[in-house]
Amino acid sequence: MTDGIILIDKPSDMTSFGVVARVRRVLTRQANKKVKVGHTGTLDPFATGLMILVVGKECKNAGMYTKLDKVYEATFTLGQESSTGDPEGELTAISDAVPTRADVETALAQFTGEIRQRPPIFSALKIDGVRAYKLARDGKEVEIPERSVTVYSLELLEYSYPEVKIRTHVSSGTYIRSLAVDIGKALGTGAYCTQLRRTSIADWRLDGAKVLTDFGILD
Repeated sequence: MTDGIILIDKPSDMTSFGVVARVRRVLTRQANKKVKVGHTGTLDPFATGLMILVVGKECKNAGMYTKLDKVYEATFTLGQESSTGDPEGELTAISDAVPTRADVETALAQFTGEIRQRPPIFSALKIDGVRAYKLARDGKEVEIPERSVTVYSLELLEYSYPEVKIRTHVSSGTYIRSLAVDIGKALGTGAYCTQLRRTSIADWRLDGAKVLTDFGILD
């Protein structure tokens, strides 16, 4: 392929840019010429799931795909907070209180509809032209303003303390790591996101996605 989109099921422990670079390398080799490849929204390295890659002339339409609604399945771990909101950060114990299932369901209900959310400082958002995570890693103070996002649905799939597994349908720009942190605060226990999988983007689903081994990519 030299033009169009590719649906990829991103593996864990790989950046979105890493996925793009690997696919670009394969397509360039196959076409025997440089092929332009981009992505339409990052997934954190620890996260897995659906990415839409744009190839060739379709790169000019990347903006069409970035603002689409998304569905995620995630696991939050209660009792601690992470400096990054995910397993890669420094953990701080908050509380050993054990909420009931009803407590969890009540907390989740507070975060449906249009909500205010502050994106994580360890994110790809740009502040004065610099990625926020780069500023944070350099020890610089990062202040990201709250913004409005929409959580169309937030369903409790499983609860076995300390793990809460949810499925959520959200607007573009919603950070599931921030959602975990805010739910942890609502429960008074602290929380961070330990697993995250994007299962759909608008009408595109994971069952139509390729994995990197389909391209002969092994790492």
